Amino acid sequence: MGINRRHALRNLAALFAGSPILAAQTAARGGSPETTGPAELPVYADEVMVPVNLHEFETIAKEKLHKFAYDFIAGGVEDEVTLRANRESFERLRLRPRVMVDVSKVDPSVELLGRKLPYPILLSPTGGKNLVIPGADLICARAAAKTGTDYGVGGLPTDKLEDEGIKVHWWSNTTGQETKERAQSYARRIEDNGARGIIVTVDNQYQSNRDRNNRNRFDYAYMGTGVPDDAATRKRVNPALAAMWRPHTPNMTWDYVDWLRSAVKIPIILKGILNAEDAELAVQSGAHAIGVSNHGARQLDSVVASIDALPEVAAAVKGRIPVLMDGGIRRGTDVLKAIALGATAVLIGRPYVWGLAAFGQVGVQRVVELLQAEFKLSMALAGKPDIASIDARLIKNPPV
Repeated sequence: MGINRRHALRNLAALFAGSPILAAQTAARGGSPETTGPAELPVYADEVMVPVNLHEFETIAKEKLHKFAYDFIAGGVEDEVTLRANRESFERLRLRPRVMVDVSKVDPSVELLGRKLPYPILLSPTGGKNLVIPGADLICARAAAKTGTDYGVGGLPTDKLEDEGIKVHWWSNTTGQETKERAQSYARRIEDNGARGIIVTVDNQYQSNRDRNNRNRFDYAYMGTGVPDDAATRKRVNPALAAMWRPHTPNMTWDYVDWLRSAVKIPIILKGILNAEDAELAVQSGAHAIGVSNHGARQLDSVVASIDALPEVAAAVKGRIPVLMDGGIRRGTDVLKAIALGATAVLIGRPYVWGLAAFGQVGVQRVVELLQAEFKLSMALAGKPDIASIDARLIKNPPV
């Protein structure tokens, strides 16, 4: 066709938004983007513009997104030391596969909080999805339902997911409320709306110092509205400023867990634990699970990479409650390493947002499907026929 890759990417990014080209391709396949089974991405002319791994979705998403939106989602805090470490730490870990093991059948399913999941991979609550596309939570929830995974919603959905016909196991994320009354009111409302758990992000005491947002004078009002076309010249309502002092929930203590547990019966998951001391306190507080997380490297820079913190936290928990982990996961081998070092399951954030930006619902589905497939294949090649067979012996010189 004589087109360059950049032009092809732009054409591809336009395809997902209900274009006649995609509609024609879908009709030819005898289905729709909602069809069950593996998600199929568009083909442009003779060049197959289908990402073959999670990294490649970001390239397409960047072509489509406004710079303000891309920087908000892609960026970390300050010098982005931890952002780089989240990937570099995974890449340093080396595997010790076993051979001559019967892996003609591989079972990647896992038990989590009384529910059996086909894969130990969940969709993390993420900020900024409405910068990508309006109604993003409903789109991502549908994708989660199609792939059999659980979905972390940022707060309370505007509409009940069940009323929208979406049969998905979803958890609601909160950064906390300042009083017991408000915390319990929130918990009861999300339980009444069908949430199966509450994820409490515990490391969001203040707005962090994000250089990319500060440089753009990013308007936090765009979080609800999306980035307008005239964002570069429009007066900011709530602009990001360097080293601003903006409190979120600075008064959150372990009492917050008691507030929630006394109000609802659904599980409480604490996300943002990075050391053994807090892990022990989380167990003592009655949390039902904890998440090893550095907030996607978006809060305090130079903190430990999530995968490096995982062994210490898992050792402190001693199997009493599930340990989840997020941060830097891009490959099936990353999931394998996390399970080996003590995670019950992992969550992904940026990768599925890139899938959303690139192709909408079908992009989110494909991101999840690729990671699921890579993980199952990695298990087989490592000589691990099921989750129970994966332990720290798989890692060369595992961190302690």
